[in-house]
Amino acid sequence: FLQFCDKARARTGTCVLIIDEINRANLARVFGELMFLLEYRDKQVPLAADGRLFRIPHNVRILGTMNTADRSIALVDHALRRRFAFIELQPNYDILRKWHEQHSGFPTKGLIDVLQQVNSRIGDRNYSVGISFFLKKDLREHLQDIWQMEIIPYLEEYFFDRASVVEEFTWAKIADKVLPTP
Repeated sequence: FLQFCDKARARTGTCVLIIDEINRANLARVFGELMFLLEYRDKQVPLAADGRLFRIPHNVRILGTMNTADRSIALVDHALRRRFAFIELQPNYDILRKWHEQHSGFPTKGLIDVLQQVNSRIGDRNYSVGISFFLKKDLREHLQDIWQMEIIPYLEEYFFDRASVVEEFTWAKIADKVLPTP
């Protein structure tokens, strides 16, 4: 982060540091004295390691991702929550439809219908099956593999005590709906 900030000082535009799965770390320990600086950009603090004064440049932004289905999100303490804005992202079927209209021509209506049924059966927005699995130009060739190796194992884990729900969404039951004949 210190190196990132040094490079950002030499630039005029916004510099974004992306931390994937930010909630998996001990954030108080990772950020340490930087927690204060995340909120007070015009201040500087001495670093614990060497005592030199440090300030986060105004053009630095931190983007942290987290999966709300991961219960370690509870470990994101209030001090950190105060310093970040939270934006919830849910499956946006319009994006899936428009992406395929522009890039592949794959007809998504059946797939979207099945995804909506799956997510309705899940019934918890924190566990919804998203659309990123299906943003592939050659989706027709890979859809069965994606479904059987990504979606079904996820459903088996989620519905571990209700195999009948998983059975509703096996490839054999949904293939004709999601993969129309050309």
